[in-house]
Amino acid sequence: MRNSSNFVSDRAKGPRDMKYNTLLLVDDEPQIRRVLQTTLGHAGYGVILAKNGQEGFDTVVREHPDLVLLDINLPDMSGFDACKTIRVSFAGPILMVTVRNSVRDKIDALDAGADDYIEKPFAMGELLARVRAALRRSSADQPLPRIETSEFTVDFEMRMVNVRGDAVHLTPKEFDVFRLLVTHQGKPVSHRKILQIVWGPEYGEETDLVRVVVKNIRKKIEKDVAHPRYIVTEPGIGYMFQLPPDMVEKWPPRKV
Repeated sequence: MRNSSNFVSDRAKGPRDMKYNTLLLVDDEPQIRRVLQTTLGHAGYGVILAKNGQEGFDTVVREHPDLVLLDINLPDMSGFDACKTIRVSFAGPILMVTVRNSVRDKIDALDAGADDYIEKPFAMGELLARVRAALRRSSADQPLPRIETSEFTVDFEMRMVNVRGDAVHLTPKEFDVFRLLVTHQGKPVSHRKILQIVWGPEYGEETDLVRVVVKNIRKKIEKDVAHPRYIVTEPGIGYMFQLPPDMVEKWPPRKV
Protein backbone atom coordinates (compact mmCIF):
# COMPACT_ATOMS: atom_id res chain seq x y z
CA MET A 1 0.00 0.00 0.00
CA ARG A 2 1.27 3.49 -0.83
CA ASN A 3 2.15 5.68 2.13
CA SER A 4 -0.32 8.58 1.92
CA SER A 5 2.16 10.95 3.55
CA ASN A 6 4.77 10.57 0.80
CA PHE A 7 3.32 10.74 -2.70
CA VAL A 8 5.33 10.96 -5.92
CA SER A 9 3.48 10.96 -9.20
CA ASP A 10 4.76 8.98 -12.20
CA ARG A 11 5.53 12.27 -13.87
CA ALA A 12 7.54 13.39 -10.86
CA LYS A 13 9.72 10.27 -11.05
CA GLY A 14 10.72 11.07 -14.62
CA PRO A 15 13.71 9.53 -16.41
CA ARG A 16 16.36 7.91 -14.26
CA ASP A 17 18.92 10.64 -14.91
CA MET A 18 16.57 13.48 -13.98
CA LYS A 19 16.30 14.81 -10.44
CA TYR A 20 12.86 15.76 -9.18
CA ASN A 21 12.25 18.12 -6.29
CA THR A 22 10.58 16.97 -3.09
CA LEU A 23 8.27 19.38 -1.27
CA LEU A 24 7.12 19.20 2.35
CA LEU A 25 3.56 20.44 2.90
CA VAL A 26 2.74 21.35 6.51
CA ASP A 27 -1.00 21.92 6.98
CA ASP A 28 -3.54 20.64 9.52
CA GLU A 29 -6.52 20.58 7.13
CA PRO A 30 -6.91 17.15 5.45
CA GLN A 31 -8.81 18.49 2.43
CA ILE A 32 -6.15 21.10 1.67
CA ARG A 33 -3.43 18.48 2.05
CA ARG A 34 -5.20 16.18 -0.41
CA VAL A 35 -5.79 18.89 -3.01
CA LEU A 36 -2.29 20.32 -2.83
CA GLN A 37 -0.72 16.87 -2.76
CA THR A 38 -2.51 15.96 -5.99
CA THR A 39 -1.83 19.29 -7.70
CA LEU A 40 1.86 19.38 -6.78
CA GLY A 41 2.29 15.71 -7.62
CA HIS A 42 0.80 16.16 -11.08
CA ALA A 43 3.09 19.17 -11.58
CA GLY A 44 6.09 16.89 -11.20
CA TYR A 45 7.00 17.17 -7.53
CA GLY A 46 7.39 14.60 -4.84
CA VAL A 47 5.15 15.56 -1.91
CA ILE A 48 5.58 14.75 1.79
CA LEU A 49 2.85 15.67 4.28
CA ALA A 50 2.92 16.86 7.89
CA LYS A 51 -0.07 17.83 10.08
CA ASN A 52 1.60 20.19 12.55
CA GLY A 53 4.77 22.13 13.29
CA GLN A 54 6.57 19.45 15.28
CA GLU A 55 5.82 16.81 12.67
CA GLY A 56 7.04 19.25 10.02
CA PHE A 57 10.34 19.75 11.85
CA ASP A 58 10.82 16.01 12.36
CA THR A 59 10.12 15.40 8.66
CA VAL A 60 12.63 18.03 7.56
CA VAL A 61 15.35 16.37 9.63
CA ARG A 62 14.42 12.90 8.37
CA GLU A 63 13.53 13.50 4.69
CA HIS A 64 15.60 16.57 3.66
CA PRO A 65 13.02 18.13 1.28
CA ASP A 66 13.95 20.76 -1.31
CA LEU A 67 11.21 23.21 -0.25
CA VAL A 68 8.76 23.62 2.64
CA LEU A 69 5.21 24.90 2.11
CA LEU A 70 4.06 25.97 5.58
CA ASP A 71 0.61 27.07 6.72
CA ILE A 72 0.57 29.95 9.21
CA ASN A 73 -2.24 28.42 11.36
CA LEU A 74 -1.16 25.15 12.96
CA PRO A 75 -2.67 23.30 15.95
CA ASP A 76 0.47 22.91 18.09
CA MET A 77 2.33 26.20 17.44
CA SER A 78 2.07 29.30 15.29
CA GLY A 79 3.36 29.14 11.74
CA PHE A 80 5.98 31.73 12.71
CA ASP A 81 7.31 29.52 15.52
CA ALA A 82 7.21 26.48 13.25
CA CYS A 83 9.17 28.40 10.63
CA LYS A 84 11.84 29.38 13.17
CA THR A 85 12.10 25.80 14.39
CA ILE A 86 12.38 24.34 10.88
CA ARG A 87 14.87 26.99 9.80
CA VAL A 88 17.37 25.78 12.41
CA SER A 89 17.89 22.59 10.40
CA PHE A 90 16.79 23.63 6.92
CA ALA A 91 18.59 25.96 4.48
CA GLY A 92 16.17 25.59 1.56
CA PRO A 93 13.23 27.84 0.64
CA ILE A 94 10.22 28.11 2.95
CA LEU A 95 6.91 29.45 1.56
CA MET A 96 4.30 30.45 4.12
CA VAL A 97 0.60 30.19 3.32
CA THR A 98 -1.59 32.72 5.11
CA VAL A 99 -5.12 34.14 5.13
CA ARG A 100 -3.72 37.41 6.47
CA ASN A 101 -2.54 40.26 4.29
CA SER A 102 -1.10 42.76 6.76
CA VAL A 103 2.41 44.09 6.25
CA ARG A 104 3.20 43.21 9.87
CA ASP A 105 2.43 39.53 9.29
CA LYS A 106 4.52 39.51 6.13
CA ILE A 107 7.45 41.05 7.98
CA ASP A 108 7.02 38.57 10.85
CA ALA A 109 7.08 35.71 8.33
CA LEU A 110 10.33 36.95 6.79
CA ASP A 111 11.84 37.55 10.22
CA ALA A 112 10.97 33.96 11.13
CA GLY A 113 13.01 32.73 8.16
CA ALA A 114 10.44 32.43 5.37
CA ASP A 115 11.49 33.26 1.82
CA ASP A 116 8.07 34.07 0.43
CA TYR A 117 4.38 33.95 1.29
CA ILE A 118 1.14 33.41 -0.57
CA GLU A 119 -2.31 34.50 0.59
CA LYS A 120 -5.42 32.32 0.66
CA PRO A 121 -7.39 31.94 -1.45
CA PHE A 122 -4.83 31.55 -4.22
CA ALA A 123 -4.85 30.23 -7.77
CA MET A 124 -2.96 26.98 -8.23
CA GLY A 125 -1.08 28.57 -11.10
CA GLU A 126 0.27 31.26 -8.77
CA LEU A 127 1.31 28.70 -6.15
CA LEU A 128 3.16 26.61 -8.74
CA ALA A 129 4.86 29.74 -10.12
CA ARG A 130 6.09 30.73 -6.65
CA VAL A 131 7.35 27.20 -5.99
CA ARG A 132 9.23 27.18 -9.29
CA ALA A 133 10.71 30.62 -8.60
CA ALA A 134 11.83 29.67 -5.09
CA LEU A 135 13.47 26.46 -6.28
CA ARG A 136 15.08 28.30 -9.19
CA ARG A 137 16.56 30.95 -6.91
CA SER A 138 17.85 28.36 -4.44
CA SER A 139 19.64 26.40 -7.18
CA ALA A 140 20.93 29.31 -9.29
CA ASP A 141 23.90 30.23 -7.14
CA GLN A 142 26.99 31.22 -9.13
CA PRO A 143 30.47 30.92 -7.63
CA LEU A 144 31.61 34.09 -5.89
CA PRO A 145 35.03 34.76 -4.40
CA ARG A 146 35.59 34.08 -0.73
CA ILE A 147 35.44 37.29 1.31
CA GLU A 148 37.94 37.66 4.13
CA THR A 149 38.02 40.79 6.27
CA SER A 150 39.30 41.52 9.75
CA GLU A 151 35.74 41.05 11.06
CA PHE A 152 34.19 38.24 9.04
CA THR A 153 34.69 35.66 6.29
CA VAL A 154 32.10 34.48 3.76
CA ASP A 155 32.37 31.36 1.63
CA PHE A 156 29.56 31.67 -0.92
CA GLU A 157 30.13 28.24 -2.42
CA MET A 158 29.77 26.55 0.98
CA ARG A 159 27.17 29.10 2.16
CA MET A 160 29.19 29.65 5.34
CA VAL A 161 29.60 32.90 7.28
CA ASN A 162 32.00 33.32 10.19
CA VAL A 163 31.91 36.55 12.20
CA ARG A 164 34.68 37.23 14.69
CA GLY A 165 35.33 33.54 15.16
CA ASP A 166 31.70 32.41 15.38
CA ALA A 167 29.68 30.66 12.68
CA VAL A 168 26.63 32.74 11.67
CA HIS A 169 23.54 31.44 9.86
CA LEU A 170 22.01 33.51 7.06
CA THR A 171 18.50 32.53 5.98
CA PRO A 172 18.10 31.82 2.24
CA LYS A 173 16.49 35.24 1.74
CA GLU A 174 19.28 36.99 3.63
CA PHE A 175 21.85 35.01 1.67
CA ASP A 176 20.24 35.94 -1.67
CA VAL A 177 20.14 39.66 -0.83
CA PHE A 178 23.71 39.61 0.48
CA ARG A 179 24.91 37.73 -2.59
CA LEU A 180 23.17 40.21 -4.90
CA LEU A 181 24.78 43.18 -3.15
CA VAL A 182 28.21 41.52 -3.25
CA THR A 183 27.79 40.75 -6.95
CA HIS A 184 27.29 44.51 -7.52
CA GLN A 185 30.14 45.46 -5.16
CA GLY A 186 30.73 49.21 -5.17
CA LYS A 187 27.49 49.95 -7.05
CA PRO A 188 24.16 50.95 -5.48
CA VAL A 189 21.35 48.41 -5.94
CA SER A 190 17.83 49.84 -5.84
CA HIS A 191 15.06 48.54 -3.60
CA ARG A 192 13.06 47.66 -6.71
CA LYS A 193 15.89 45.65 -8.25
CA ILE A 194 16.47 43.74 -5.02
CA LEU A 195 12.76 42.97 -4.72
CA GLN A 196 12.35 41.85 -8.32
CA ILE A 197 15.46 39.67 -8.37
CA VAL A 198 15.17 38.11 -4.92
CA TRP A 199 11.39 38.12 -4.29
CA GLY A 200 10.13 38.00 -7.86
CA PRO A 201 9.08 40.23 -10.78
CA GLU A 202 5.67 41.04 -9.27
CA TYR A 203 7.35 42.89 -6.40
CA GLY A 204 8.64 46.46 -6.54
CA GLU A 205 7.07 48.71 -3.91
CA GLU A 206 7.43 46.59 -0.75
CA THR A 207 10.61 48.30 0.45
CA ASP A 208 9.91 47.32 4.09
CA LEU A 209 10.66 43.72 3.15
CA VAL A 210 14.14 44.68 1.93
CA ARG A 211 14.80 46.85 4.99
CA VAL A 212 13.98 43.96 7.34
CA VAL A 213 16.33 41.55 5.56
CA VAL A 214 19.18 44.08 5.31
CA LYS A 215 18.73 44.95 8.98
CA ASN A 216 19.07 41.27 9.88
CA ILE A 217 22.19 40.85 7.72
CA ARG A 218 23.79 43.87 9.36
CA LYS A 219 23.06 42.47 12.81
CA LYS A 220 24.92 39.33 11.85
CA ILE A 221 28.00 40.73 10.07
CA GLU A 222 28.50 44.37 11.08
CA LYS A 223 30.44 45.25 14.22
CA ASP A 224 28.51 48.51 14.63
CA VAL A 225 25.00 48.21 13.19
CA ALA A 226 24.35 51.94 13.68
CA HIS A 227 27.40 52.74 11.55
CA PRO A 228 27.62 49.92 8.98
CA ARG A 229 30.93 49.49 7.24
CA TYR A 230 30.03 46.94 4.56
CA ILE A 231 26.34 47.31 3.65
CA VAL A 232 25.68 51.02 3.38
CA THR A 233 22.41 52.79 2.68
CA GLU A 234 22.12 54.84 -0.48
CA PRO A 235 19.37 57.36 0.44
CA GLY A 236 16.45 57.30 -1.97
CA ILE A 237 17.97 54.39 -3.91
CA GLY A 238 18.72 51.24 -1.94
CA TYR A 239 21.90 49.63 -0.64
CA MET A 240 25.52 49.08 -1.64
CA PHE A 241 28.10 46.55 -0.56
CA GLN A 242 31.60 47.97 -0.16
CA LEU A 243 34.94 46.59 0.97
CA PRO A 244 37.61 48.31 3.01
CA PRO A 245 40.16 50.15 0.77
CA ASP A 246 42.89 47.60 1.51
CA MET A 247 40.72 44.80 0.06
CA VAL A 248 39.46 46.40 -3.14
CA GLU A 249 42.58 45.50 -5.10
CA LYS A 250 42.15 41.82 -4.17
CA TRP A 251 38.60 41.71 -5.50
CA PRO A 252 38.42 40.00 -8.92
CA PRO A 253 36.38 41.82 -11.58
CA ARG A 254 32.94 40.38 -12.31
CA LYS A 255 30.43 40.83 -15.08
CA VAL A 256 26.93 41.56 -13.79
